[in-house]
Amino acid sequence: MTPSGEAALRAAVGPRFSANWHSPRHRMRRLLSEFIGTAGFMFLLSGGAAVLARYGGAELPPFAYAAILSGISALWLIVAVYFLGDISAHFNPAMTFAFALRRDMGWPMACAYVIVQFIAAICGTFLAKALFGTGANLAATIPKPGLEWPSVLFEAILVFGLVLMVLGMANGPKLDGAYIPLAVGAYVMSVGTMGGPYDGAAFNPARAFSPDLAIGDLSTYWVYPLGALIGACVAVLAAHVLRGAPTIQEAQAAMGTPLDLSEATKAS
Repeated sequence: MTPSGEAALRAAVGPRFSANWHSPRHRMRRLLSEFIGTAGFMFLLSGGAAVLARYGGAELPPFAYAAILSGISALWLIVAVYFLGDISAHFNPAMTFAFALRRDMGWPMACAYVIVQFIAAICGTFLAKALFGTGANLAATIPKPGLEWPSVLFEAILVFGLVLMVLGMANGPKLDGAYIPLAVGAYVMSVGTMGGPYDGAAFNPARAFSPDLAIGDLSTYWVYPLGALIGACVAVLAAHVLRGAPTIQEAQAAMGTPLDLSEATKAS
């Protein structure tokens, strides 16, 4: 059987794979990158909501809130993926789960990612809460009463689109890393603006969790991880049909590039 994903990267690099990609130093770099990206994302998103509500000067309609906060989120993700993407830039447990399901990275490291992403999201939101208060519920995602199950489907659709886009760009023949951050930002801006007034448009379990925790209401949180799980699974299946097995490039997008670039070039 032809190796794919992480196994293909291991075969291409040879004996140095474990020393480089599985080294404690590179793993710590990846986790720190995830923390910075996710914490910054949630600080700007939760802080932006609170600042608009407290200091914006006028009451904004839900659609305006959604557009502004989606723009803030999109711009941060573009910047963060540009400067952290070669190390690690998942910033979303759903994306990490998809990479692990595709065998681009191991499950133990994926679990470490998810834990760090949740901790980072909590830190970002609670810092915003300490500075700006809880205006606009810190951008909490709360489905409308009676629309919990439709919101699960909606979240699944949003996660499906995000995961399929990232996997397609990381695995496809037209891979161009320079455009991935722009594509991610455009996607976040478009679906966040459209779906924000509906259920908050989280498409990220960590993003949904930290504001709910900060305002003390986790009663409808289950909607978001369930939707994300469904969407990620379907997207991975669709990616396999569209692109086939994961390539070396996809595994390296999931696992980052070690500091020793001479070894990384052997995988190309």
